[in-house]
Amino acid sequence: MSLELKINEHIKEAMLAKEKVRLESLRAIKSAILLAKTAEGANGEVSDAEIVKMIQKMVKQRRETADIYNQQNRPELAENELAEAGFMEVYLPKQLSADELESALKAIIERVGAKQPSEMGKVMGVASKELVGLADGRIISETVKKLLS
Repeated sequence: MSLELKINEHIKEAMLAKEKVRLESLRAIKSAILLAKTAEGANGEVSDAEIVKMIQKMVKQRRETADIYNQQNRPELAENELAEAGFMEVYLPKQLSADELESALKAIIERVGAKQPSEMGKVMGVASKELVGLADGRIISETVKKLLS
């Protein structure tokens, strides 16, 4: 079953269970999918990989928004954003642990032949393609920087 169909099924389940926050987060995902399908130049289809990228972006936005709400002393709003992010994360692939990420990056550095921090761009180009969806880009960047210095 494709990710889009799974999300549609879960929307129905959330509606029947009257789970408001879960329903809002699923509808946001469905909205993003529909926008991508109907965008100019789109062929009316969206792959699961593209959906995962959209969900990652949405989760990141919600976490950043929650941080802003916490800074402004609005914990009730931050809590809602984090709850939505939690429901969205269910559809993302399992994230790599710090050790797994470090060993994967060491292998990429070895393959690319980078030896100094100025060659970080070469490593990041390969790492961002190979580790898409498995780790946050910022964490990948920090780990590469640490390994090359």
